[in-house]
Amino acid sequence: MIDIPDELIATQYAYNGATGRAFIAALPELAGRFLEEWGLRPDGPSMYGMCALVLPVVREADGVPAALKLQPVDEETAGEPVALRAWGAAGAGAVELLGHDPETGALLLERLDEGRPLSGVADVRGAVGALGGVLARLAAVPAPEGLRTLSGAVERMLAVAPGTLGRLADAADRRLLADCAAAVREVAGEPGNRLLHWDLHYDNVLAGRADAGRAGEWVALDPKPLAGDPGFELFPALVNLFDADEVVWRFDALTEALGLDRGRARAWTLGRVLQNTVWAVQEGEGRIAPGHAEIARRLLGR
Repeated sequence: MIDIPDELIATQYAYNGATGRAFIAALPELAGRFLEEWGLRPDGPSMYGMCALVLPVVREADGVPAALKLQPVDEETAGEPVALRAWGAAGAGAVELLGHDPETGALLLERLDEGRPLSGVADVRGAVGALGGVLARLAAVPAPEGLRTLSGAVERMLAVAPGTLGRLADAADRRLLADCAAAVREVAGEPGNRLLHWDLHYDNVLAGRADAGRAGEWVALDPKPLAGDPGFELFPALVNLFDADEVVWRFDALTEALGLDRGRARAWTLGRVLQNTVWAVQEGEGRIAPGHAEIARRLLGR
């Protein structure tokens, strides 16, 4: 028997409908299958993210702690094992992939210290610096073939931007989003080819474990990978642990850590505001999220 957190059930039911209900219903059998096939025994309470169930486990053959991750296979999750293998081969600071089942998307991952996320560091500027270091290592790796691309995402968001503008209730929001779209159009012709995490916020960086030889190391996990420009990576670090007065400082610290052109990085960050607003409007919202709007205004010098 495994414990499926109520929060994961609610998320899957709310956002994935019948597919989410089927995923939740299949989880006990799926977990049992891989515990047996991969020779694992449970080693603590279940954990979860927006779409995944994570079971702390121990490999019975050698006693190595690990984590069994079960999640639906979709456009975002399909590239995770591809990215983890590429980062692992380059020693780039991502969680190690120990096993993968392509049919179900099940992953066996290195166990990190789940009690020590980067979000728990009291010195937020220090956390920003640590995250910048992790991002720089990840983005130094070229994207493998076959991943979704930033160019595809840009094409889709610019195609629907005019309709999105018309559904925003506030004129100031419409002007701001139009400026975001204009900034993206300026860089759209050079979308980049680096391996991007896409969702590297402070809860997606955990401390490494000493028994795995990663004491003192901050390790990235849970990527939603795509191929593109590293400037597209900065937004999560600005909006997570949000502080309006720190937006510009964080942006400058991250662009310096990654060695990015500030103007291009600003355009791609405004692209994340556009992308998120497009999605929000498609879900029925009629405004730019306040924190997202503030990031855009600060980067535009308003």
